[in-house]
Order: sequence, then structure tokens, then C-alpha cells
Amino acid sequence: MIFLSAILITVFYVEFGVSANDANHKTVHIIPIEKEVERGLQAFLDRATKEAIEEGTDHIIFEINTPGGRVDSAGEIATILQDLDVPTTSFIVNRALSAGSYIALNTDTIYMRPQATMGASGVITSDGNAADEKAQSAWIAAMKSAAESKGRDPKYAMAMADESMDLPELDAGEGKFLTLGPSEALEVGYSEGTVDNRKDLLQRLGLENATVMEKEPTLAEEVARFLTNPVVIPILLSIASLGLVVELYSPGFGVAGIMGLISLVLFFYGHIVAGLAGMEAVVLLILGIGLIIAEFFVPGGILGLLGAGAIIGSLFMSGYDIGHMSMSIGIAFLLSFIVSIILFRRMGMDKGIFRHIILKDQTTTELGYVSSVNRLELIGLEGITVTPLRPAGTAVFDQERLDVISEGRFIDENEKVKIVKVEGVRIVVRQIPSEDV
Repeated sequence: MIFLSAILITVFYVEFGVSANDANHKTVHIIPIEKEVERGLQAFLDRATKEAIEEGTDHIIFEINTPGGRVDSAGEIATILQDLDVPTTSFIVNRALSAGSYIALNTDTIYMRPQATMGASGVITSDGNAADEKAQSAWIAAMKSAAESKGRDPKYAMAMADESMDLPELDAGEGKFLTLGPSEALEVGYSEGTVDNRKDLLQRLGLENATVMEKEPTLAEEVARFLTNPVVIPILLSIASLGLVVELYSPGFGVAGIMGLISLVLFFYGHIVAGLAGMEAVVLLILGIGLIIAEFFVPGGILGLLGAGAIIGSLFMSGYDIGHMSMSIGIAFLLSFIVSIILFRRMGMDKGIFRHIILKDQTTTELGYVSSVNRLELIGLEGITVTPLRPAGTAVFDQERLDVISEGRFIDENEKVKIVKVEGVRIVVRQIPSEDV
């Protein structure tokens, strides 16, 4: 009887004790969404969520503090979040504006700190102006779909992106994008609650005993996020092009060339880490540089044009936005063109690499170079024309036949002429009047 009781107790512990233990030891992954929303952040979130799933996470919490960013990157991040098979929560610790609010709407639940805000999601172009009607319409539709996908009233998401909507119940009239504080978000069902910190959030989610694991960007990802920033890209390309131009006018390979090379390497490094560029772009870049170098030794100009095209092509292959990359390349080209003009006027073409590829020697008379013997001793000789001069022909002077040209008038054969000018191979004669014979 005692033996049977022991077996029953053991079975009960195994069946219920272990299950309770599993329920109290769930794993939660904390993933930050900070700074601007761009492709570097997208690459980090893609890696972090995949690792969290592989490590058997039971819940993913995104701690959001972002002013927004690129619409296309936000769309890619939303796809990542929608494809997750585990519960997701957005914890807005400060602000989730613009693209940040769109990301939050794609998670299952939203919690906010007392001072946090979300909304103000109008689409703004890189020059600070409102986007065109087509882009605005697409973005409003995306905000609406994100809200509906998680069972939220879509009109508030649309009002975040459409300033023409009027929401009198929130004191949000026309002319401004909707921004929600904690109380308003809770009121309209966009927030499940207001918490002071992460500990309170875990308690509200029933995960206070869960094992918390944090995912942070690696150093390479942080560097890539900086290097792929829309503001940094034209700066890197400008430094690279200016370094090349200055190096052409400098003796040897100096600081300018090194800075240009480093800028180019940083550009491609950041885009490779961010998942924007592949090895095919690097191969195309190296091929372009090789063709430009070959142009210095092979005449024609074709290799140089192909090389420049290959380099520009590699830049476009690495960019996430053709318009922005075109603007960045345009800025770099304009700056390098201006600097080239300045350096050319001040230094000419006898500096740097140009001194090795441009011929500066001249075959001057002072150096002993002559195109032909200048027979000045012929001046004054008299002879007879062998052929008519019309105005060129042949005449004999001291038994020497010479090709001559008259001063302009026609001279018949067997006429006496006199050499009056010698310019290289050009011998000018004048007819001797009969009265002078």
C-alpha cells in the first residue's frame, strides 16, 4: 500500500508539478526599437526575432522610442512582426511617432509609460514637405490595415496619418495629425494599459516569473545603422569623390586618397551588414575601378566610361531607394566637379598623376628640333621655270630642280624667276620682267 502511494505521488508530481513549473518559467525576449526607422533597424529586428524564435521564446516585447523614419523600412518591419507565431507586445517607453506608431500597431498588445505618446504619422519627404497624394493614400491604407489586423478601430490610425479627419471626441480637429497620450490610447482601445516600468509590464502580462532575455544590436549593426542613414550616405560619397579628385592633383598617394578609399569601404560595409548590398555589388565596384585604372594606359576613353558606369551601377545596387541614391550621387558629382575646376585653375595639369600621363615635351627649334631644312641660302637665286606655275610648279636654279610657288600670278614655262622667300619646304618665286634681263 505504501509502495502504491509513493508511485501515485510520483506520477502526480510529474504530471502536474512539471507542468506548473513550465508555466512559471516562460521565456520573454526584450527587443529595443530606438532611433530612426531605417534599413539598419530592419536588419537588426530580422536577426533578433529569428534568434528569439530559435531560442524558444514565449513572448516578445518591443521597447519603442523612435521619432519615426522611412516608410518602406517600416513596411518591411511590419511584415516581420505579422509573421511571428508568438505573442508580441509594444512597450512605448517615450514616443512611437510616425513609422514608430505603425510598427506598434502591428503587435498584439500595446502598453505605454505615463509620459509616452504615439501617432503624428503623416508622410513627409526628405526635403520636409508633405508627400504626394498617392503616397499619402497608400500610407493611410497601411495604417488602417495595421489597426484592423489586431482588432483595433481603424479610424484613429487613419487620423494619425490624415490631418483632414475630425475626431471631436478626442479634441482632435482638422489640420493636425492625431497623437495619443496614455489615457486617450487606453480610451480608444489602442493601449491595454499604462505601466511605469518593465517590471510592471511583466506583471500585467502574467510573466513576472519568466526568464527575461534582452537582444541588443551588435557593434557592426550599430555602425551599419549609422552608415546607412540617409544623411550620412551623401556625405560618404562626397568624401570618396573629393578624395579621388584631390589625389589626382597630389604627388603620391596621400591623406586625401586614403580618406576617399575609407569612405567608399565604409559605404559598402554598412550596406552589406544592413543586408542592402551583396558581393555582386562589390565585384562590380572592383571591376569599375580596374577599368578606370586601365584607361590611363589604353587610349580611347571606352574603358573609362565603362568603369564609371560600373561604379555607379554598384552604388545603385547597394541603395535601398533609387531616388535618394540618385540625389547622393548627384551631390558627390557636383562637389567633385567644382573642386576639380578650382584645382585645375590653381595647379594646372603638371601635378599628381597627370604628370605621368600627359606629354609635356615640345619639339621646339630651341631644342634642335626642325621639321625640315630651311634653305635660306636659296633667296636671291635666279632660274628658269620648267613647268607653268599655277601657282605651283617646277623651276631650275643652278642645275637643281626645285618645287616652287609663285607669289600669286600665273607664270608660264621658260620664264625667268627669282627666289624671294623660303619658309621650310615652301619656296616662293617672282617673275623677272623682261626689261630687267
